[in-house]
Amino acid sequence: MKYLFFSWLAVFVGSWIIYVQYSTYTELCRGKDCKKIICDKYKTGVIDGPACNSLCVTETLYFGKCLSTKPSNQMYLGIWDNLPGVVKCQMEQALHLDFGTELEPRKEIVLFDKPTRGTTVQKFKEMVYSLFKAKLGDQGNLSELVNLILTVADGDKDGQVSLGEAKSAWALLQLNEFLLMVILQDKEHTPKLMGFCGDLYVMESVEYTSLYGISLPWVIELFIPSGFRRSMDQLFTPSWPRKAKIAIGLLEFVEDVFHGPYGNFLMCDTSAKNLGYNDKYDLKMVDMRKIVPETNLKELIKDRHCESDLDCVYGTDCRTSCDQSTMKCTSEVIQPNLAKACQLLKDYLLRGAPSEIREELEKQLYSCIALKVTANQMEMEHSLILNNLKTLLWKKISYTNDS
Repeated sequence: MKYLFFSWLAVFVGSWIIYVQYSTYTELCRGKDCKKIICDKYKTGVIDGPACNSLCVTETLYFGKCLSTKPSNQMYLGIWDNLPGVVKCQMEQALHLDFGTELEPRKEIVLFDKPTRGTTVQKFKEMVYSLFKAKLGDQGNLSELVNLILTVADGDKDGQVSLGEAKSAWALLQLNEFLLMVILQDKEHTPKLMGFCGDLYVMESVEYTSLYGISLPWVIELFIPSGFRRSMDQLFTPSWPRKAKIAIGLLEFVEDVFHGPYGNFLMCDTSAKNLGYNDKYDLKMVDMRKIVPETNLKELIKDRHCESDLDCVYGTDCRTSCDQSTMKCTSEVIQPNLAKACQLLKDYLLRGAPSEIREELEKQLYSCIALKVTANQMEMEHSLILNNLKTLLWKKISYTNDS
């Protein structure tokens, strides 16, 4: 009887866990709902874009494996005309960055309500310019970016931006990842934009979607202790020269977003799951939704009420301090992107590092991690540390096949 009881108990507990996980999966993965919303808007002429016909008419763009981590941000492996890609769709439109608690009560909004019928191309350009000024700051070259956006918005390349294309572009420009893909479209480590329809967009897929580990079925993941999982992750990584090449790619991406042509972007979640690489071990960003314009973040977080520094965090890595005299968050982020990237790379690079460079590599990584935004001559120190790290790694792998 005792063995029978424990057997039934194990079956009950296992069934309950599977049920909970399945319920979570169905809540997270709402691809059918996403497709229906987008296609209804397309078929009634509200939106348009290069992916619309394939998604809604010929059905040559379809969703595969679900990668969503939040119900509001749908993410799938997809196939578009036999080409692999990643499909992203927003089930809800946020009016502001999510700081864990609402900065203001959520308002009822209508998706694809702008621009309205009768809006001229010049008026649309003014709308986009004002949006960029709020997000990126008052920079002299914003007009160039506006023209670039109009080129991207012209999905059918007929030389004109239709109302449906403009509505799609306006919805997409609210998303930092889409804006960053356009700004960095010629950079090696940014995934390429394949197409869009409304606020659904398709981007280049990445063969390996995390710096660490192997992908296991979620049922197995449930029963693996976190400490053992971290050990597994360390074991299932590329050889050290290949890890060095991937690390150089991350350092180059940090350069791309640090005081680029349209301002500085802040990497607010530098976890390994947001970084991947291809079969040549070139780093590719997997998820850039938590990379935000510095001007935009400062404006939203400054003067926010706080009790401690823990209240002044966006994502996992963008931290400001709490001014105890006013109980308000300051606007200056404490750590630059480079310091956060080095923190991620420390264990990744030091494990298996060649003995002849390990001591120097460790020294440089710790100097990098200690870098602060408020340091004197920070930009000069930032450039020096970044170049020293890249040089050290390149020297070691430049004569190997992995380079």
